[in-house]
Amino acid sequence: MLAQLLIRFCLGGAIVSAFAVAGELFQPKRFAGMSAAAPSVALATLALTYFEQGDPYVAVEGRSMVIGAVALLAYCASTVVAAKVRAVPIWVAALAAWAVWFGVALGLWGCGLAFGALR
Repeated sequence: MLAQLLIRFCLGGAIVSAFAVAGELFQPKRFAGMSAAAPSVALATLALTYFEQGDPYVAVEGRSMVIGAVALLAYCASTVVAAKVRAVPIWVAALAAWAVWFGVALGLWGCGLAFGALR
């Protein structure tokens, strides 16, 4: 347990640093932090899971992460659209964005189960 946490810490830190360096190479600089955290944690988790569970489990985890990323993109897009409508209170816009995220995530997850991609 402690060894796994230490490996996750070191691997995650190394990947965060690599993404931060890559983010600094491109414009605008504010994307460096955003591009560093999530991919590095996902890669560290997938690497550790690969050595513990094997290929099939990691494939399902990777597909699930892609579904989550697509749902997050839909959430962000709906938040931008809702923020432009001045007549809608922000709490309503936030609830609507959560509903969009949940609907996209659940819909893609159901499609993945239906087509056998998440088994």
